[in-house]
Amino acid sequence: MITSADLDEPGPRIEYVNTAFTHMTGYEAHEVVGRTPRLLQGPGTDRAVLDRMREALAAGEAFQAEAVNYRKDGSTYTVEWLITPVKDADAHITHWVSAQRDITSRRAGEDRQALMVRELHHRVKNTLATVQAVVNATARSSLTVAEFTRAFSGRIGSLARTHALITEDLAQAAPFEVLLRAELDPYDERGRLALDGPRVVLPSELAVPVGMALHELTTNALKHGSLADPNGRLQVTWRVEDGPAGRALRWTWSEHDGPPAAHPTREGFGHRLLKKVLAPQTGAEVDVDFAPDGLRVSVRIPLPAGPP
Repeated sequence: MITSADLDEPGPRIEYVNTAFTHMTGYEAHEVVGRTPRLLQGPGTDRAVLDRMREALAAGEAFQAEAVNYRKDGSTYTVEWLITPVKDADAHITHWVSAQRDITSRRAGEDRQALMVRELHHRVKNTLATVQAVVNATARSSLTVAEFTRAFSGRIGSLARTHALITEDLAQAAPFEVLLRAELDPYDERGRLALDGPRVVLPSELAVPVGMALHELTTNALKHGSLADPNGRLQVTWRVEDGPAGRALRWTWSEHDGPPAAHPTREGFGHRLLKKVLAPQTGAEVDVDFAPDGLRVSVRIPLPAGPP
């Protein structure tokens, strides 16, 4: 875009625009020639940037910056300017040449990157706190160093799988069934597992504690429950409930035909996780039943507003 040199309103006036300008703004050349570039500005245009631009141009200097502009249809785009003076033989400014580039996509990408970096910092902080809690709780519930090593390695491995699933997703979320299968698929043999429910996507703040809870239930089933018996079966069902307080995920873990589910003589890590970590962190309602046929766990977790 080439404009006249006068800066005071009603100037500067547009004298020339090329085809790229018309594609970017939606204005045809005949619609803007003779008018001021201010027609591209609007409520979202940063006045501080415009003030700096005017100060630089008044001093006869080139100016480079970014700002929000408005197309003919009213939609916004982010533009990068480089405005330079054109001078005559006597060094008087006769025109301004503005090279402009639509950087909307680049700016959106940078904003997404900044958001992901903030999310990463937040998640790393939470993960370190979680690992510290897992270390302390595993130490309290382990009777030997070997038991501690096996339990801690399994829990950190589960936490790493959950974080990998979340990181691979642009929305930083993970489906409940994917979390479930990450723990149970290695033991899906001879039809021992029955998993049934709709697609429900959990944001990271729910996916991490839910993934840990599923790992503890799986580990318990392998050591003491239905998966410890060749004839044992495990059924997990889930559904989305709608209520006055909003949507919630209801899932039920039911073990069958395994060893009797005796009440534990001491509170293990898994039971503490369900009652003292999953419930407070997610607002979940947890019910544990040591039924004669096998362990039953029912969990109801409030879901954030939005599609499942």
